Amino acid sequence: MRPARLRPRDVVKVGAVGLRTRPLRAFLSALGIAIGIASMVAVVGISSSSRAELDRTLATLGTNLLTVSPGSTMTGDDAKLPLDAEAMVTRIGPVESVSSIGSVAGAKVYRSDKIPEVETGGLEVFAVRTDLRTTVAAKLRSGTWLNGATSTYPATVLGASAAQQLGIGRIGPDTRVLVGGEWFTVVGVLQPAALAPELDSAALVGWQVAQSELDFDGHPTTVFTRAEKSAVQDVRDVLGASAHPEAPNEAEVSRPSDALAAEQAAGRAFTGLLLGLGAVALLVGGVGVANTMVISVLERRSEIGLRRSLGATRGQIRTQFLAESLLLSALGGLGGAVLGSGVTAGYAVYQGWPAVVPTWAIFGGIGATLAIGALAGLYPAVRASRLSPTEALAAP
Repeated sequence: MRPARLRPRDVVKVGAVGLRTRPLRAFLSALGIAIGIASMVAVVGISSSSRAELDRTLATLGTNLLTVSPGSTMTGDDAKLPLDAEAMVTRIGPVESVSSIGSVAGAKVYRSDKIPEVETGGLEVFAVRTDLRTTVAAKLRSGTWLNGATSTYPATVLGASAAQQLGIGRIGPDTRVLVGGEWFTVVGVLQPAALAPELDSAALVGWQVAQSELDFDGHPTTVFTRAEKSAVQDVRDVLGASAHPEAPNEAEVSRPSDALAAEQAAGRAFTGLLLGLGAVALLVGGVGVANTMVISVLERRSEIGLRRSLGATRGQIRTQFLAESLLLSALGGLGGAVLGSGVTAGYAVYQGWPAVVPTWAIFGGIGATLAIGALAGLYPAVRASRLSPTEALAAP
C-alpha cells in the first residue's frame, strides 16, 4: 500500500503540532529569533536613519554645487562670462538648477548720505536672480526675499555681515540704505550663507533694477549650478565650455565639494557595517533555530515512533520537522521585523532624524531567517526520520 500524501495544508497543520503542544517553548524560541532579527533590523534602520540625517546635513554643505566664474584672458585682463552663460549652463542634462550673481562695479553701500565716501566698509553690491536663495540654500533671518515684483524696484536684501556692519537689526517699511547713490528699501536680511560666503558682506538687488538704476552691464560674475550627485564630475568637465563656449579657458570652474567625497566615503563605511551586523544577527538566529529543533527531536522520540508505527514514512517525518522549523523561523522573523521597525521609528523620532527602514532589511531578514531556519532544521529533521519505530517507542 502506498502511504497517503500530505497536502500543503496538511504539512502546515502537522508542522504546527509541536508549536501548539509546547506553546511556551515555541514562544521563547520564536522570541529568541525575533530578538536577533529585531536587532538586525533596528541596527540597519538606525544606521540608515543616521546616514539619512548625515546626507541631509552634507546636502546643506553643497555636495552637488558647482560654480563657474570668469578668469583671465590670454593678455592677462579680467575676462567676462557671456550674457547668456546661465541659459547655456541650463542645457546640460544632469543640471538640476542654475542661478547667478553679478558684481555691480563701482556701487557702494552706506547707511546714510552723511557718511564719507571713502568709508565703504568693504561692502559690495550684487545683482541677483530671484531663484538664487534656493540654489545656494541661503536662509532669511528676517524679512522676505526678492521676488518678481520687488526685484524690479529699488529693494535690497542684506547679507548677515553687511546688516551687522550697517547697524541694521530689525527692518521696517522705512529701513533704507544708500546703494550706488540711490536709496533702496531693505526688505530682508540673510543668515550667514555657508555655500556662498561672498553674499554675507553684500547688498543684493534685483537683476533688472541693477541694470536700470546702477548701470549694471548684465554679465554674471558667478554662476551657481546644482547637478545630480552621480554626475557632478561629468557636469564639471563640460561646465566651462558650456558657460563660455568661445573661450572655455577663460572660465574658472570650482572642483566638487569635499563634502561629496565625505558623503561617498560614509556610504561605503555604512554599507560594510550593515552587512557585517546583519550577518552576525542572522547567524545567531540560525543557531537558535537549530538548538530548538534538536531539543524538540530528543523530547519527541516517542511521538516520532508512534507516527512511524502508524505508517508515516521517513519523508513525512522529515517534512513535519522541517515545516515546524520554518514556521518557527517565520514567526520569529515577522515579529523581529515589526519590533525592529518600531524601535527604529521611535529612536529616529527621539533624535529628530528621518525614520528610514530599508525594505531589503525587512524582507531580506525574513527571507534569510527562513533559509537559515530550513538549514538549521534539516539535521534534526533527518535525524528524526532515521529513528526506527521500535527504538523511538522504547525511549523513555
